[in-house]
Amino acid sequence: MPILFALFLLICSLTEAQLQQPDNETNSYLKPAGSHVEAGNPSEHQQTCTQDINAVLREMSASLAGLKVEVNYLQKENEVLTAKTRELELLKQEDQAHEGELITIKASANITENQVEALRREGEVKQVAFSASLMDSGSGDVGPFNAQTPLVFRHVVTNIGNAYNPNTGFFIAPVRGVYHFVFHIKGHGHASHATGAVLFKNGEKTFIAYGQQPSHFASTANSVTLLLEVGDVVFLRQWENTRVFDNLHHHTTFSGHLIFTM
Repeated sequence: MPILFALFLLICSLTEAQLQQPDNETNSYLKPAGSHVEAGNPSEHQQTCTQDINAVLREMSASLAGLKVEVNYLQKENEVLTAKTRELELLKQEDQAHEGELITIKASANITENQVEALRREGEVKQVAFSASLMDSGSGDVGPFNAQTPLVFRHVVTNIGNAYNPNTGFFIAPVRGVYHFVFHIKGHGHASHATGAVLFKNGEKTFIAYGQQPSHFASTANSVTLLLEVGDVVFLRQWENTRVFDNLHHHTTFSGHLIFTM
């Protein structure tokens, strides 16, 4: 539209310049040779040009008004799009925050689940206790022997946690903690053979129970509290050259339990 207006103004300027030339030049320019038609009035041409310019100006004003409306519309659209973009950005940030919260919650849930499982296992491990007597059936003396001999307590009364093995006589610690053990040993009195046993932790002697009398029954007992690591073995050995007795009344016994974990 500006180019059209500029061209129109140029044409009008040329026309006005021609109208201002001398009559003979103008007439010779406007009329063909031999023509008797007189040239038009210059004021009429100027009036026509002015009217055309006004028409162009009105058209340009209308176009500018339309452009202004369109610009305003585009500005509003841009504002709406900007608001939507900000809203999407906020939603994205919220989603990221929620994702982070979910990760934290999942991690916390995993930790809690692991803690619950650990507590459950610890609760199960804490339930450790056993008690057994020497003979499962019958009665009689064991020994004497020339060397220390393992005592296997086969009649199991209690074995919570299954830490005691009645086939080997070994108690194997299932968890690190403090354990308490008690052992009672009984035998017939004899002038040459005492009654006794010693408790071992792995290959190390701890406490011994030993007694001797020439007749009747000889009874002896002892107890010990030990800090055990997982897998430590506790068992009893009959002292050399001694006799140990048991029957259905369970005189000779071995017991132990976990006091607390460490």
